[in-house]
Amino acid sequence: MAFRRRNKSYPFFSQEFLIQNHADIVFSLVIFILIGLMFETTAKTAILFIQPQYNISTMSADGEVTLYHYGWKDCATVLFYLCITIILHAVVQEYVLDKINRRLHLSKSKNTKFNESGQLCVFYLVSSVWSLYVIATEGFLLHPSSLWENYPHVHLRFQVKFFYLTQLAYWFHALPELYFQKVRKEEVPRQLQYISLYLLHILVAYLLNLTRVGLVLLFLQYLSEMGFHLSRLFYFIDENHHKMFEMWSVGFVLTRMITLTLMFLAVGFGLARSENQMLDLETGNFNTLSIRLLVLFMVCFTQSWLLWKFFRFQLSRTRELRLEQAARKRAAAKQQRTLKRDSVGHHENGLIKAENGTSPRLKKIKAP
Repeated sequence: MAFRRRNKSYPFFSQEFLIQNHADIVFSLVIFILIGLMFETTAKTAILFIQPQYNISTMSADGEVTLYHYGWKDCATVLFYLCITIILHAVVQEYVLDKINRRLHLSKSKNTKFNESGQLCVFYLVSSVWSLYVIATEGFLLHPSSLWENYPHVHLRFQVKFFYLTQLAYWFHALPELYFQKVRKEEVPRQLQYISLYLLHILVAYLLNLTRVGLVLLFLQYLSEMGFHLSRLFYFIDENHHKMFEMWSVGFVLTRMITLTLMFLAVGFGLARSENQMLDLETGNFNTLSIRLLVLFMVCFTQSWLLWKFFRFQLSRTRELRLEQAARKRAAAKQQRTLKRDSVGHHENGLIKAENGTSPRLKKIKAP
């Protein structure tokens, strides 16, 4: 199974060979794990990578229900789906984005940004639809108070735990992709920033049993980011598309406000009114004043930083547009003065004048 066209062959175990064939190597590893399910001696080990662990069965009004909690074995599951994500990344790049790039004929810098936005747009679209489905089926839309009631939310349904595992797998996969995609050194710090922020917030929500609040916040964030990258894709296709950026700007600010309001409502007031506010690692209760303040500070700092970067970019963009408009006005005025001077210099009172403004002498006609 080859994901890339081989324009040149490289020696084995070289850096170029690894970059060119990384998807095929990972695909072979996935097949090796799946083959392990066929044998009894290796099935128990292989199942650790494929199926979420730490399941328990409880009785409810609907009958027997299987719930999950987290543990160190989740690392194996995240590793397996990290490999799956690398394969899907290569498939989207090869069969969708590369074909579009050949038609657009973008520059190298725009091509890199187009690929980044294309990959993230696909991920944000799938994740936002998936998270909305989970929020609706779990009943968080009709009962917002369930986001903080009955904390700690140690036991998760399969779809909630699997969602968090795949989110961790995707953002961990983004780290080696910086190497596989040969991202420029100037772009690495920026991409490391948002990858680290996503990993930090998802891990905090997952490990502190704040999965319900984290699920809603991820849906809002992914919806906002999808609007940005979708606007950038349309801009690369046609540079006259600017209205989508204006619509995204309004949605970006609203998302920040809703996120901060929801965090203060759920963590600042909801969990603060809970009766059990003692740290208990066995039951998974992290509802203490210091942890709540730490979580609120982390989210507020991130949202404030995003708003600061957004407004700074908008101000710099407005300043550049004003300077560009002023330069265009000066150029137009200069051109108009030049045309007027030329018009006055060559035609005045019906007589043709020289370039220095003086009338040419008429040549005397000698008498015969």
